[in-house]
Amino acid sequence: MKLLVAILVSALAITVSFAYDPSPLQDICVAVKDPHHAVFVNGRFCKDPKEVEAEDFFFPGFNVPRNTDNNDGSNVTNVNVDQIPGLNTLGISMVRIDFAPYGLNPPHTHPRATEILVVVEGELYVGFVTSNQLGNKLITKVLKAGDVFVFPIGLIHFQWNVGKTKAVAFAALSSQFPGVITISKSVFGSNPPINVDVLAKAFQVDAHVIKQLQKPFA
Repeated sequence: MKLLVAILVSALAITVSFAYDPSPLQDICVAVKDPHHAVFVNGRFCKDPKEVEAEDFFFPGFNVPRNTDNNDGSNVTNVNVDQIPGLNTLGISMVRIDFAPYGLNPPHTHPRATEILVVVEGELYVGFVTSNQLGNKLITKVLKAGDVFVFPIGLIHFQWNVGKTKAVAFAALSSQFPGVITISKSVFGSNPPINVDVLAKAFQVDAHVIKQLQKPFA
């Protein structure tokens, strides 16, 4: 009897260890019954290994400063599977973030990746907010050149240049295509717009305040 229980427990453990969904590489994937309408989960074919070359794993010019002349005063240069096809299935990518003085990489999330960031120039005030379950605690730190900070997967986070000079940071992310959801743009700039009354109730403000917040994204 003890042997039978042990076998059953082992079988259950093996079943549980393999019964999970892989991390998605897309925002949505609607199931279809007709295979002729199906697509690959990551939307990409794999090249014949015999035809692979160095260019499939290469991206130039990551050292070149980017233009930060915009409303946020920042510019994010992505190096994911779109830029380096060889990243497909490897579960990693990078970004370069350039900041003008007092430039901001506004609150956003990466639904598919944890981010680890290193500051190479300037001074950044960074932070993330924990989930509702943990009381939405704000975790912040002022980083200087050489400092490293981690933003856990899926949590809202930001980086703000608090210096009078430009700043530069590089980050690695634990997905070949992390995705990004900018909170203000998603909430106030959705297409079509979210009902004003819904947002007014959610943010507990008058409807005219919501309309003002939606205007820049119209």
